[in-house]
Amino acid sequence: MSTTHHPLGIDIGGSGIKGAPVDLATGQFVKDRLRIDTPKVSSPTAVADILMQIAAHFKDDIGDSPIGVTLPSVVTNGLVRTAANIDPAWIGTDARKLLSDRLGRPVTVVNDADAAGVAAPPFAAA
Repeated sequence: MSTTHHPLGIDIGGSGIKGAPVDLATGQFVKDRLRIDTPKVSSPTAVADILMQIAAHFKDDIGDSPIGVTLPSVVTNGLVRTAANIDPAWIGTDARKLLSDRLGRPVTVVNDADAAGVAAPPFAAA
C-alpha cells in the first residue's frame, strides 16, 4: 500500500459536489472522483457536511494533505461575495475558515472559473 498522499480537489456545483485526490505534478486524478448530489438547501453547513463525506471517502489517499475547493461564486481571500447556483446564505461566509475548521486541515477556496483558467494549458502560439 502506497504512503504517498495527495491533496483533495472538490468542486461545488449547483447539481453535484465532486471530489478526487489530485496528483499536482500531472494534474490527473489519482482515484475516480466521487459525486454526491448538492443538497436542495445548499447552505454552508449542509455543503460542509457533504465535503466531510468526500474527505472521509478518500482519507487513505489524502492523509493530512490540504484541500482545494471551488465554488460558483466570487471568492476573495476565502470570503464568498456572491452565490450562483448555491444558497444565498453563502454570501458573506468565510468559506476558508468554515471548511478548514470542519475538515481539520488547510483549505483553499476559489471561484470555479478561476480554477479552470489556472488549470488550462496555455494557448499554443500561432
